[in-house]
Amino acid sequence: MTEYLAVDGGTIAYEVAGSGPLVVLAHGMGDSRAAYHAVVPPLVAAGYRVAAVDLRGCGESSADWPAWSRTDIAGDLLAVVRHLGGPAVLVGHSVSGGAATIAAAKEPSLVTAVVELAPFTRKQSIRLGDLRVKRFRQGMLRLLGTALFGSVPLWRSYLDVAYPGVKPPGWSERIDRIDAQLREPGRMKAMQGMGRSAPTDAGAQLGGVRCPVLVVMGTLDPDWADPHAEGAAVVDDLPSGLGRLEMIEGAGHYPHDQFPEQVVSLLLSFLRSDAARA
Repeated sequence: MTEYLAVDGGTIAYEVAGSGPLVVLAHGMGDSRAAYHAVVPPLVAAGYRVAAVDLRGCGESSADWPAWSRTDIAGDLLAVVRHLGGPAVLVGHSVSGGAATIAAAKEPSLVTAVVELAPFTRKQSIRLGDLRVKRFRQGMLRLLGTALFGSVPLWRSYLDVAYPGVKPPGWSERIDRIDAQLREPGRMKAMQGMGRSAPTDAGAQLGGVRCPVLVVMGTLDPDWADPHAEGAAVVDDLPSGLGRLEMIEGAGHYPHDQFPEQVVSLLLSFLRSDAARA
């Protein structure tokens, strides 16, 4: 059942299932909390209270907001944690991976651990050699086109690249739902706003994180020519010993949707070991 929390600038939609330690799931741009539909049940079965959040401008959250930075999203996530009686483990995908980093650095008493799925958490740069990687070239062109023209068909085309190989069950219904949501007033504007926000605010906070961090990357993620190098760089920018990187073979930019069993296994192992020792 959808619940709503009023924060500065709008309303955040979320739903909660289960009981136990709190885990907050945050999706990437142009998506909704439905991205975690296959992740929530096994986390609940493992004894966690799971809150899946619609980011500002997305899903059932209000559409019109004054800003779209990772810092703004971090504030929304912390508001949800406070409202639900944290502390919490924050799981963030793509843009919200950076937001989870900021939240952990700013409010260490509210965040016990962070899981970053294919995160944009550092300043990005493109080298000439990166363009020789076909999947990166294809993904970048579709992302740039979506940002420039606000094109839903281009975003659908990007998602086809971002989910390489076999698509997850219910793919047709999921992609149609994303299409319909992005055609609602203000939703594409929200995605464009997030896409234009640089991750430098998140990168600046990596050194201030004090809790364990798990970074999960797909080997075929089209958002980077070398996903392993990007994930390793995030870990390297954290204080020594706090972060670790896991790669999922064959996954693109949405490992939690393509390979939910592997992601849940990594997450639970992390929470029972690294996070438990924090």
